[in-house]
Amino acid sequence: MEKATFGAGCFWGVEETFRKIKGVKDTAVGYTGGALKDPTYKDVCTNESGHAEVVQVIFDPAEVSYDELLDVFWSNHNPTTLNRQGPDWGTQYRSAIFFHSPEQEAKARASKENLEKSGRYNRPIVTQIVPEAVFYRAEEYHQRYLEKRGVSSCHI
Repeated sequence: MEKATFGAGCFWGVEETFRKIKGVKDTAVGYTGGALKDPTYKDVCTNESGHAEVVQVIFDPAEVSYDELLDVFWSNHNPTTLNRQGPDWGTQYRSAIFFHSPEQEAKARASKENLEKSGRYNRPIVTQIVPEAVFYRAEEYHQRYLEKRGVSSCHI
């Protein structure tokens, strides 16, 4: 099993998207990339903790590749909006890839470069590609939030 961590706005819908992919064995929503130890949702929502809302994905690379996960990441949010996705704004909603190995970093950078060259977007891609940071699992009520409520997507 391997691990991937993505920030693409509100983590509820991002988790739901990744959870449905064949080869993804587990998902967890949480916070990473900030300075505050053991942040809560309330801390992260202040836009002062520095954390991003993220989804940590455990996947079987024999069933789904990291490149395929990157394709899902790029396709399910707008990587050109700085610290914003739809009506949600703040640094916690930034577009970010937290890589777990030099191979993941290389693949993430190559995929971003290819997407930039594709002409798909009129504006620059602002997605951060940074080393993994301490992952703090979000409160239990955030885990599989949409599934618990019987809905399949957020407002975006």
